[in-house]
Amino acid sequence: MGTRQVSRTVLVAARPEQIFDLLADPANHPLIDGSGTVRAGRDGGPARLSLGAAFGMDMRMGAPYRIRNTVVEFEENRLIAWCHFMGHRWRWLLEPAGEGKTSVTETFDYSTARSPAALQLLGFPKRNADGIEKTLARLTKMFPG
Repeated sequence: MGTRQVSRTVLVAARPEQIFDLLADPANHPLIDGSGTVRAGRDGGPARLSLGAAFGMDMRMGAPYRIRNTVVEFEENRLIAWCHFMGHRWRWLLEPAGEGKTSVTETFDYSTARSPAALQLLGFPKRNADGIEKTLARLTKMFPG
């Protein structure tokens, strides 16, 4: 885990392609989100994400809001990351682990944020670590093996 990054890793009983297909479709994000903030995909975005793709989400953190994200890292079946106007990134790394399993790492990377110190002071690293753990638990249950 790097400076100003929060990561968690789990082993999932699915091939990287299966997990990547789930992550690359913004409509699936509310299904796997363990933080309770991602509500729905916005109309008008792509059905499948790719490098540079922009997509909107309906969110709720106290009050409802909308956010527009852009895919900033992309390697088919291995890596996908997106960020929004505040600059921090949500990154997913998928590594084959043999026997049809995948090591999945989700990272909240706020080293790229416009104001990383503010995110830290507001408790986002701890809060997002909890959300990541719940998200990865949900993902694991989607592929019970």
